[in-house]
Amino acid sequence: MAWDEWELLKARAAARHPAHTRLNQAPAQGGGSGRKPDLVARQDDLGAVGHDAFVLHGDLVEKVDIAGAGMDSGHAGSTHRAASALSKSNFTMGSELMTTLTVWESQVKAVRQACAHISNHLDFSKKLHADDDARIAAEITRRDGSEMPVSELGKYLK
Repeated sequence: MAWDEWELLKARAAARHPAHTRLNQAPAQGGGSGRKPDLVARQDDLGAVGHDAFVLHGDLVEKVDIAGAGMDSGHAGSTHRAASALSKSNFTMGSELMTTLTVWESQVKAVRQACAHISNHLDFSKKLHADDDARIAAEITRRDGSEMPVSELGKYLK
C-alpha cells in the first residue's frame, strides 16, 4: 500500500466518523438523564467491606491451614506427613496428595493476600478521604469559622 493510498483511506474514515471528545463520567446533577447514580460508596459501606475482608483474612489463617494442621516437632503437618508416608510406601497418591497440599496452600495464600490488600486499601482510602474532607472544610470557611456560601467561592474561580 502506497503512502498516498493510506492517507486517502484515513481521510475517508475521518469524514465518515468525525473525531469528537467523549467524557467518561456521570452527568452533572440536575442534567443528563435525571436518573440517580448507580454506584454510590459511603464511608460506612467501605468500612464494612474492609472489616469483612479483615475478618475473612483472620478466618483463613486460623481455619484453612491444612499444611500446619497437626504439626509435629519437625514442623510438618499431618497432611504433609501422610503424603510422605504414602510416597515411601510407593503409593502414587502420596505425590498427588503433596501436589494438592501445595496447590491448596498457594490458593489460600493468594486469597489471604487479596483480603489483606482490600482491607488495607479501604482503611487507607477511608482515612485519606476523611483527611481531604477536613482540609477542604478548613480551606473554605471564613475567618470566623462559618461556612462560605457557594456564590462567594465563584468569585475566586474567575
